Amino acid sequence: MAGLWKHTSGKWSGDHDDKGIQTGEDYRFYAISAEFPEFSNKGRTLVFQFSVKHEQKLDCGGGYMKLLSSHIDQKSFGGDTPYSIMFGPDICGFETRKVHAILSRNGTNHQIKRKISCATDQLSHVYTLVLRPDANYTILVDNVEKRRGTLYGDWDILLPKQILDPNATKPEDWDERDYIPDPEDKKPEGYDDIPKEIPVSGAEKPEDWDDEEDGEWVPPTKPNPEYKGPWVPKQIKNPAYKGKWKAPMIDNPDFVDDPDLYVYPNLRYVGIELWQVKSGTMFDNILICDDPEYAKQMAKETWEELKDTEKDEFDIAEARRREEEKKEMDDEDHLDDEKDEDDGDHGVDEDDDDSYGDIDGGLGGGGGGALDLQADDDGEIDHSDEADADDDEDRTHDEL
Repeated sequence: MAGLWKHTSGKWSGDHDDKGIQTGEDYRFYAISAEFPEFSNKGRTLVFQFSVKHEQKLDCGGGYMKLLSSHIDQKSFGGDTPYSIMFGPDICGFETRKVHAILSRNGTNHQIKRKISCATDQLSHVYTLVLRPDANYTILVDNVEKRRGTLYGDWDILLPKQILDPNATKPEDWDERDYIPDPEDKKPEGYDDIPKEIPVSGAEKPEDWDDEEDGEWVPPTKPNPEYKGPWVPKQIKNPAYKGKWKAPMIDNPDFVDDPDLYVYPNLRYVGIELWQVKSGTMFDNILICDDPEYAKQMAKETWEELKDTEKDEFDIAEARRREEEKKEMDDEDHLDDEKDEDDGDHGVDEDDDDSYGDIDGGLGGGGGGALDLQADDDGEIDHSDEADADDDEDRTHDEL
Protein backbone atom coordinates (compact mmCIF):
# COMPACT_ATOMS: atom_id res chain seq x y z
CA MET A 1 0.00 0.00 0.00
CA ALA A 2 1.27 3.49 -0.81
CA GLY A 3 -0.02 6.94 0.16
CA LEU A 4 -2.06 8.15 3.12
CA TRP A 5 -5.58 6.77 2.88
CA LYS A 6 -8.37 8.10 5.11
CA HIS A 7 -11.40 6.06 6.18
CA THR A 8 -14.15 8.66 6.01
CA SER A 9 -17.54 9.57 4.60
CA GLY A 10 -16.09 12.86 3.35
CA LYS A 11 -16.98 16.49 3.92
CA TRP A 12 -20.46 15.97 2.47
CA SER A 13 -22.32 12.69 2.33
CA GLY A 14 -25.72 11.16 2.03
CA ASP A 15 -24.92 8.80 4.92
CA HIS A 16 -22.05 9.62 7.30
CA ASP A 17 -22.08 6.04 8.61
CA ASP A 18 -21.15 4.74 5.15
CA LYS A 19 -17.43 5.39 4.88
CA GLY A 20 -15.08 4.91 1.97
CA ILE A 21 -11.36 5.40 1.48
CA GLN A 22 -10.01 8.80 0.45
CA THR A 23 -6.61 10.06 -0.67
CA GLY A 24 -5.22 12.22 2.12
CA GLU A 25 -2.06 14.04 0.95
CA ASP A 26 -1.22 16.16 -2.09
CA TYR A 27 1.52 15.28 -4.57
CA ARG A 28 1.52 11.59 -3.76
CA PHE A 29 1.39 8.25 -5.54
CA TYR A 30 -1.38 6.04 -4.21
CA ALA A 31 -1.79 2.29 -4.39
CA ILE A 32 -4.01 -0.04 -2.40
CA SER A 33 -5.46 -3.47 -3.14
CA ALA A 34 -7.72 -6.10 -1.63
CA GLU A 35 -7.94 -9.83 -2.18
CA PHE A 36 -11.12 -11.81 -2.81
CA PRO A 37 -11.72 -15.52 -3.49
CA GLU A 38 -10.24 -16.35 -6.88
CA PHE A 39 -12.79 -17.01 -9.62
CA SER A 40 -13.32 -17.21 -13.36
CA ASN A 41 -16.13 -15.47 -15.20
CA LYS A 42 -16.28 -18.19 -17.88
CA GLY A 43 -19.92 -18.86 -18.65
CA ARG A 44 -20.98 -16.03 -16.31
CA THR A 45 -21.67 -12.32 -16.52
CA LEU A 46 -19.02 -10.16 -14.86
CA VAL A 47 -20.14 -6.94 -13.14
CA PHE A 48 -17.59 -4.45 -11.79
CA GLN A 49 -19.08 -1.45 -9.98
CA PHE A 50 -17.95 1.25 -7.56
CA SER A 51 -18.60 4.86 -6.60
CA VAL A 52 -16.07 7.70 -6.72
CA LYS A 53 -16.19 11.28 -5.48
CA HIS A 54 -13.67 14.07 -6.18
CA GLU A 55 -14.14 16.40 -3.21
CA GLN A 56 -11.05 18.43 -4.18
CA LYS A 57 -12.55 19.70 -7.46
CA LEU A 58 -10.15 17.58 -9.47
CA ASP A 59 -8.28 19.34 -12.29
CA CYS A 60 -6.21 16.39 -13.46
CA GLY A 61 -6.25 12.85 -12.14
CA GLY A 62 -7.87 9.46 -12.28
CA GLY A 63 -10.73 7.83 -10.44
CA TYR A 64 -10.41 4.37 -11.98
CA MET A 65 -9.97 0.93 -10.43
CA LYS A 66 -8.37 -2.33 -11.57
CA LEU A 67 -9.16 -6.03 -11.45
CA LEU A 68 -6.06 -8.20 -11.27
CA SER A 69 -5.35 -11.90 -11.73
CA SER A 70 -3.79 -14.29 -9.24
CA HIS A 71 -0.33 -14.37 -10.83
CA ILE A 72 0.59 -10.84 -9.67
CA ASP A 73 2.46 -10.04 -6.45
CA GLN A 74 0.03 -8.07 -4.34
CA LYS A 75 2.76 -6.79 -2.01
CA SER A 76 4.45 -4.93 -4.88
CA PHE A 77 1.23 -3.67 -6.49
CA GLY A 78 1.82 -0.38 -8.32
CA GLY A 79 1.72 1.35 -11.68
CA ASP A 80 3.78 -1.34 -13.42
CA THR A 81 1.72 -4.26 -12.13
CA PRO A 82 -0.10 -6.06 -14.98
CA TYR A 83 -3.87 -5.90 -14.68
CA SER A 84 -6.82 -7.63 -16.33
CA ILE A 85 -9.33 -4.77 -16.44
CA MET A 86 -8.99 -1.05 -15.75
CA PHE A 87 -12.25 0.85 -15.52
CA GLY A 88 -13.42 4.26 -14.33
CA PRO A 89 -13.27 8.02 -14.88
CA ASP A 90 -10.21 10.05 -15.86
CA ILE A 91 -10.08 13.87 -15.85
CA CYS A 92 -7.37 16.23 -17.06
CA GLY A 93 -8.33 19.77 -18.00
CA PHE A 94 -11.06 20.18 -20.59
CA GLU A 95 -9.63 17.74 -23.12
CA THR A 96 -9.71 14.52 -21.07
CA ARG A 97 -13.02 13.81 -19.39
CA LYS A 98 -13.77 10.21 -20.16
CA VAL A 99 -14.46 6.76 -18.77
CA HIS A 100 -11.61 4.30 -19.27
CA ALA A 101 -12.51 0.73 -20.17
CA ILE A 102 -9.25 -1.09 -20.80
CA LEU A 103 -9.17 -4.85 -21.30
CA SER A 104 -5.86 -6.68 -21.14
CA ARG A 105 -5.18 -9.70 -23.31
CA ASN A 106 -1.87 -11.54 -23.72
CA GLY A 107 0.10 -8.72 -22.13
CA THR A 108 -1.43 -5.96 -24.26
CA ASN A 109 -3.84 -3.36 -22.89
CA HIS A 110 -6.70 -2.47 -25.24
CA GLN A 111 -8.59 0.80 -24.71
CA ILE A 112 -12.23 1.04 -25.77
CA LYS A 113 -12.55 2.87 -29.09
CA ARG A 114 -15.75 4.70 -28.24
CA LYS A 115 -15.89 7.88 -26.16
CA ILE A 116 -17.79 7.80 -22.88
CA SER A 117 -18.02 11.01 -20.86
CA CYS A 118 -17.60 11.00 -17.09
CA ALA A 119 -18.97 13.24 -14.35
CA THR A 120 -16.72 16.18 -13.40
CA ASP A 121 -18.39 17.67 -10.30
CA GLN A 122 -17.55 17.13 -6.61
CA LEU A 123 -20.33 14.64 -5.84
CA SER A 124 -20.46 10.85 -5.73
CA HIS A 125 -21.08 8.93 -8.94
CA VAL A 126 -21.43 5.23 -9.69
CA TYR A 127 -19.61 3.51 -12.55
CA THR A 128 -20.63 0.05 -13.76
CA LEU A 129 -19.03 -2.27 -16.32
CA VAL A 130 -20.89 -5.42 -17.44
CA LEU A 131 -19.20 -8.12 -19.56
CA ARG A 132 -21.43 -10.93 -20.83
CA PRO A 133 -20.64 -14.44 -22.11
CA ASP A 134 -21.91 -13.49 -25.59
CA ALA A 135 -19.05 -10.92 -25.76
CA ASN A 136 -21.47 -8.00 -25.38
CA TYR A 137 -20.86 -5.26 -22.84
CA THR A 138 -22.68 -2.40 -21.16
CA ILE A 139 -21.28 0.66 -19.35
CA LEU A 140 -23.47 2.63 -16.97
CA VAL A 141 -22.90 5.89 -15.09
CA ASP A 142 -25.23 6.55 -12.16
CA ASN A 143 -27.35 3.54 -13.14
CA VAL A 144 -27.95 5.01 -16.61
CA GLU A 145 -26.70 3.15 -19.66
CA LYS A 146 -24.10 5.20 -21.53
CA ARG A 147 -22.73 2.66 -23.99
CA ARG A 148 -23.33 -0.88 -25.18
CA GLY A 149 -21.75 -2.97 -27.91
CA THR A 150 -19.48 -5.95 -28.52
CA LEU A 151 -15.92 -6.76 -27.57
CA TYR A 152 -15.34 -7.51 -31.26
CA GLY A 153 -16.39 -4.10 -32.51
CA ASP A 154 -15.38 -1.66 -29.76
CA TRP A 155 -11.93 -3.02 -28.88
CA ASP A 156 -9.08 -4.09 -31.16
CA ILE A 157 -8.37 -7.22 -29.16
CA LEU A 158 -8.71 -9.51 -32.18
CA LEU A 159 -8.14 -8.83 -35.85
CA PRO A 160 -11.35 -7.50 -37.45
CA LYS A 161 -13.84 -10.06 -38.76
CA GLN A 162 -14.19 -8.13 -42.01
CA ILE A 163 -11.88 -5.88 -43.99
CA LEU A 164 -12.09 -3.73 -47.11
CA ASP A 165 -11.49 -5.79 -50.23
CA PRO A 166 -7.88 -4.91 -51.18
CA ASN A 167 -8.46 -6.08 -54.77
CA ALA A 168 -11.57 -4.02 -55.43
CA THR A 169 -11.32 -1.09 -57.86
CA LYS A 170 -13.72 1.73 -58.58
CA PRO A 171 -15.79 1.16 -61.77
CA GLU A 172 -14.95 3.54 -64.59
CA ASP A 173 -18.53 4.78 -64.84
CA TRP A 174 -18.81 5.48 -61.10
CA ASP A 175 -19.79 9.15 -60.75
CA GLU A 176 -18.78 10.74 -57.42
CA ARG A 177 -19.73 14.30 -58.37
CA ASP A 178 -22.48 15.54 -56.08
CA TYR A 179 -23.09 18.64 -58.27
CA ILE A 180 -22.45 19.29 -61.95
CA PRO A 181 -22.62 22.38 -64.21
CA ASP A 182 -26.14 23.02 -65.52
CA PRO A 183 -26.00 22.10 -69.22
CA GLU A 184 -28.96 24.44 -69.85
CA ASP A 185 -27.21 27.47 -68.40
CA LYS A 186 -25.74 29.73 -71.16
CA LYS A 187 -23.33 32.63 -70.89
CA PRO A 188 -25.11 35.94 -71.60
CA GLU A 189 -24.15 37.75 -74.77
CA GLY A 190 -21.50 40.40 -74.26
CA TYR A 191 -20.57 39.01 -70.80
CA ASP A 192 -16.85 38.88 -71.68
CA ASP A 193 -16.94 42.48 -72.92
CA ILE A 194 -17.70 43.88 -69.47
CA PRO A 195 -14.48 45.53 -68.20
CA LYS A 196 -13.13 44.77 -64.73
CA GLU A 197 -12.45 48.47 -64.08
CA ILE A 198 -13.90 51.69 -65.45
CA PRO A 199 -12.53 55.29 -65.54
CA VAL A 200 -13.35 57.53 -62.61
CA SER A 201 -15.95 59.99 -63.86
CA GLY A 202 -14.93 63.63 -63.83
CA ALA A 203 -11.21 62.88 -63.60
CA GLU A 204 -9.14 65.46 -65.51
CA LYS A 205 -5.49 65.69 -66.39
CA PRO A 206 -3.70 67.97 -63.89
CA GLU A 207 -2.70 71.33 -65.35
CA ASP A 208 0.93 70.88 -64.25
CA TRP A 209 1.21 67.42 -65.83
CA ASP A 210 4.25 67.28 -68.17
CA ASP A 211 4.03 64.36 -70.60
CA GLU A 212 7.74 64.53 -71.32
CA GLU A 213 8.69 64.35 -67.63
CA ASP A 214 5.73 62.53 -66.14
CA GLY A 215 4.83 60.22 -69.02
CA GLU A 216 1.51 59.87 -70.72
CA TRP A 217 -1.33 60.67 -68.35
CA VAL A 218 -3.77 57.83 -67.77
CA PRO A 219 -7.15 58.55 -66.20
CA PRO A 220 -7.64 56.76 -62.81
CA THR A 221 -9.98 53.77 -62.71
CA LYS A 222 -12.29 52.15 -60.17
CA PRO A 223 -13.87 48.65 -59.86
CA ASN A 224 -16.74 48.14 -62.25
CA PRO A 225 -19.89 47.19 -60.29
CA GLU A 226 -21.22 45.43 -63.40
CA TYR A 227 -18.23 43.09 -63.56
CA LYS A 228 -19.03 39.68 -62.01
CA GLY A 229 -15.80 37.84 -62.68
CA PRO A 230 -15.25 34.96 -65.12
CA TRP A 231 -18.53 33.38 -66.13
CA VAL A 232 -19.29 30.03 -64.46
CA PRO A 233 -22.43 28.03 -65.15
CA LYS A 234 -24.64 27.40 -62.15
CA GLN A 235 -24.43 24.04 -60.39
CA ILE A 236 -27.24 21.50 -60.18
CA LYS A 237 -27.63 18.15 -58.43
CA ASN A 238 -25.99 15.38 -60.41
CA PRO A 239 -28.70 12.87 -61.37
CA ALA A 240 -25.99 10.21 -61.92
CA TYR A 241 -24.38 10.69 -58.49
CA LYS A 242 -23.66 7.36 -56.79
CA GLY A 243 -21.90 8.59 -53.67
CA LYS A 244 -18.28 8.30 -52.64
CA TRP A 245 -16.95 4.95 -53.74
CA LYS A 246 -15.37 2.66 -51.20
CA ALA A 247 -14.23 -0.90 -51.43
CA PRO A 248 -16.74 -3.53 -50.29
CA MET A 249 -16.21 -5.47 -47.08
CA ILE A 250 -15.09 -9.08 -47.22
CA ASP A 251 -14.36 -11.70 -44.58
CA ASN A 252 -10.88 -11.28 -43.17
CA PRO A 253 -8.86 -14.39 -44.06
CA ASP A 254 -6.56 -13.72 -41.09
CA PHE A 255 -9.33 -13.47 -38.50
CA VAL A 256 -9.23 -16.13 -35.79
CA ASP A 257 -12.18 -16.17 -33.43
CA ASP A 258 -11.84 -16.62 -29.68
CA PRO A 259 -15.00 -17.85 -27.98
CA ASP A 260 -13.43 -16.99 -24.62
CA LEU A 261 -12.77 -13.39 -25.57
CA TYR A 262 -14.71 -12.20 -22.52
CA VAL A 263 -13.11 -14.64 -20.06
CA TYR A 264 -10.73 -13.74 -17.24
CA PRO A 265 -9.96 -17.09 -15.61
CA ASN A 266 -8.03 -16.13 -12.46
CA LEU A 267 -9.42 -12.88 -11.03
CA ARG A 268 -8.28 -12.44 -7.44
CA TYR A 269 -7.57 -8.79 -6.54
CA VAL A 270 -9.14 -5.36 -6.86
CA GLY A 271 -6.87 -2.34 -6.67
CA ILE A 272 -6.54 1.42 -6.94
CA GLU A 273 -3.36 2.91 -8.37
CA LEU A 274 -3.06 6.59 -9.22
CA TRP A 275 -1.05 9.79 -8.85
CA GLN A 276 -2.70 12.84 -7.32
CA VAL A 277 -1.52 16.44 -7.31
CA LYS A 278 -4.55 17.41 -5.23
CA SER A 279 -5.85 14.76 -2.86
CA GLY A 280 -9.47 14.20 -1.92
CA THR A 281 -10.72 11.43 -4.22
CA MET A 282 -12.88 8.90 -2.39
CA PHE A 283 -13.83 5.37 -3.44
CA ASP A 284 -16.73 3.44 -1.95
CA ASN A 285 -19.24 0.63 -2.48
CA ILE A 286 -16.98 -1.64 -4.55
CA LEU A 287 -18.96 -4.53 -5.98
CA ILE A 288 -17.92 -7.55 -8.07
CA CYS A 289 -20.74 -9.92 -8.93
CA ASP A 290 -22.49 -11.73 -11.79
CA ASP A 291 -25.94 -10.13 -11.62
CA PRO A 292 -26.51 -6.75 -13.32
CA GLU A 293 -29.91 -6.33 -11.66
CA TYR A 294 -28.41 -6.86 -8.22
CA ALA A 295 -25.75 -4.24 -9.05
CA LYS A 296 -28.48 -1.79 -10.07
CA GLN A 297 -30.27 -2.35 -6.78
CA MET A 298 -27.04 -1.82 -4.85
CA ALA A 299 -26.42 1.43 -6.71
CA LYS A 300 -29.95 2.54 -5.91
CA GLU A 301 -29.56 1.82 -2.19
CA THR A 302 -26.01 3.18 -1.75
CA TRP A 303 -26.16 6.16 -4.13
CA GLU A 304 -29.50 7.05 -5.70
CA GLU A 305 -31.43 7.19 -2.43
CA LEU A 306 -28.68 9.31 -0.84
CA LYS A 307 -27.60 11.65 -3.63
CA ASP A 308 -30.07 14.45 -2.83
CA THR A 309 -28.94 14.59 0.79
CA GLU A 310 -25.33 14.67 -0.33
CA LYS A 311 -26.10 17.49 -2.76
CA ASP A 312 -27.79 19.50 0.00
CA GLU A 313 -24.75 19.09 2.26
CA PHE A 314 -22.46 20.09 -0.60
CA ASP A 315 -24.47 23.25 -1.28
CA ILE A 316 -24.27 24.21 2.40
CA ALA A 317 -20.51 23.57 2.48
CA GLU A 318 -20.00 25.61 -0.70
CA ALA A 319 -22.02 28.53 0.68
CA ARG A 320 -19.96 28.44 3.88
CA ARG A 321 -16.71 28.30 1.88
CA ARG A 322 -17.67 31.29 -0.26
CA GLU A 323 -18.70 33.24 2.83
CA GLU A 324 -15.36 32.51 4.53
CA GLU A 325 -13.44 33.50 1.42
CA LYS A 326 -15.34 36.77 1.24
CA LYS A 327 -14.67 37.45 4.92
CA GLU A 328 -10.95 36.82 4.46
CA MET A 329 -10.84 39.21 1.50
CA ASP A 330 -12.76 41.86 3.46
CA ASP A 331 -10.37 41.45 6.42
CA GLU A 332 -7.34 41.82 4.15
CA ASP A 333 -8.82 44.94 2.54
CA HIS A 334 -9.50 46.39 6.02
CA LEU A 335 -5.91 45.73 7.12
CA ASP A 336 -4.60 47.34 3.95
CA ASP A 337 -6.75 50.42 4.56
CA GLU A 338 -5.50 50.70 8.15
CA LYS A 339 -1.90 50.38 6.99
CA ASP A 340 -2.38 53.12 4.38
CA GLU A 341 -3.90 55.44 7.02
CA ASP A 342 -1.08 54.67 9.47
CA ASP A 343 1.55 55.34 6.81
CA GLY A 344 -0.10 58.66 5.98
CA ASP A 345 -0.22 59.77 9.64
CA HIS A 346 3.51 59.14 10.12
CA GLY A 347 4.59 60.54 6.77
CA VAL A 348 6.41 57.37 5.80
CA ASP A 349 8.62 57.75 2.75
CA GLU A 350 9.35 54.88 0.37
CA ASP A 351 13.10 55.49 0.69
CA ASP A 352 13.08 55.74 4.51
CA ASP A 353 15.01 52.87 6.06
CA ASP A 354 12.66 52.99 9.05
CA SER A 355 9.48 52.51 6.98
CA TYR A 356 6.95 50.02 8.17
CA GLY A 357 7.04 46.45 6.82
CA ASP A 358 4.22 44.59 5.13
CA ILE A 359 1.25 43.41 7.13
CA ASP A 360 0.56 39.71 6.64
CA GLY A 361 -2.95 38.73 5.65
CA GLY A 362 -4.25 36.23 6.97
CA LEU A 363 -12.29 1.60 -0.34
CA GLY A 364 -15.67 0.97 1.86
CA GLY A 365 -18.70 -0.83 0.61
CA GLY A 366 -22.27 -1.70 1.35
CA GLY A 367 -23.50 -5.23 1.91
CA GLY A 368 -24.41 -7.94 -0.51
CA GLY A 369 -21.04 -8.81 -1.99
CA ALA A 370 -19.32 -5.41 -1.91
CA LEU A 371 -15.67 -5.27 -0.84
CA ASP A 372 -14.91 -3.30 2.32
CA LEU A 373 -11.47 -1.74 2.98
CA GLN A 374 -11.28 -0.96 6.73
CA ALA A 375 -9.31 1.79 8.49
CA ASP A 376 -7.69 2.25 11.89
CA ASP A 377 -9.71 3.71 14.77
CA ASP A 378 -8.36 7.18 14.13
CA GLY A 379 -9.95 7.28 10.67
CA GLU A 380 -6.71 6.92 8.69
CA ILE A 381 -5.22 3.98 6.86
CA ASP A 382 -1.49 3.94 7.64
CA HIS A 383 0.62 3.17 4.62
CA SER A 384 3.86 1.51 3.69
CA ASP A 385 5.45 1.07 0.30
CA GLU A 386 4.25 -2.53 0.05
CA ALA A 387 0.76 -3.92 0.60
CA ASP A 388 0.27 -6.77 3.04
CA ALA A 389 -2.12 -9.25 1.50
CA ASP A 390 -2.36 -11.22 4.74
CA ASP A 391 -3.32 -8.31 7.03
CA ASP A 392 -6.96 -9.15 7.70
CA GLU A 393 -7.19 -6.78 10.68
CA ASP A 394 -7.01 -3.60 8.55
CA ARG A 395 -9.51 -4.59 5.90
CA THR A 396 -12.05 -7.32 5.21
CA HIS A 397 -13.06 -8.83 1.97
CA ASP A 398 -16.61 -9.98 1.32
CA GLU A 399 -16.83 -13.00 -0.86
CA LEU A 400 -18.53 -12.91 -4.25
